[in-house]
Amino acid sequence: MIRRGKAVEKIEKSIEVNVPVHLVYSQWTEFEAFPRFMGGVKEVKKLDDNRLRWRAEIRGKEVEWDARITRQTPDEVIAWVSISGIQNCGTVTFKSTDQNKTRITLIMEIESKEISGNTEDFVRVVSGQIEGDMKHFKEFIEERGEIGTETES
Repeated sequence: MIRRGKAVEKIEKSIEVNVPVHLVYSQWTEFEAFPRFMGGVKEVKKLDDNRLRWRAEIRGKEVEWDARITRQTPDEVIAWVSISGIQNCGTVTFKSTDQNKTRITLIMEIESKEISGNTEDFVRVVSGQIEGDMKHFKEFIEERGEIGTETES
């Protein structure tokens, strides 16, 4: 949870991918691969089983933060909270919609004043970035899912 009294913005995005939930979840937990499909993310380092160091660029400004995974249930959910740097927290849920499809829903709260004085512009930029990143993840995982299926047969 982000400290009270701060300008906190909530962003929620969903997308359906044509890959089984176990493959989607498995790829999402390869945090170091995030820069391959997340435009603003420059680097993710796994510090230990529950902590990650993020380096990203938002509106031309480089930012860093450490996050702690607070909940991780295979094929269902990952939740986090920042413990330093940009204040943010959120969840990503994974729901099988049929045998080979998964709905990914990301809900994130982020302290907007740390990056931009213009809250409306900040929300638009970050929301658009997240939406684009989820579309890139869809392309990335669907391409990998098809390749994985062919080699396993």
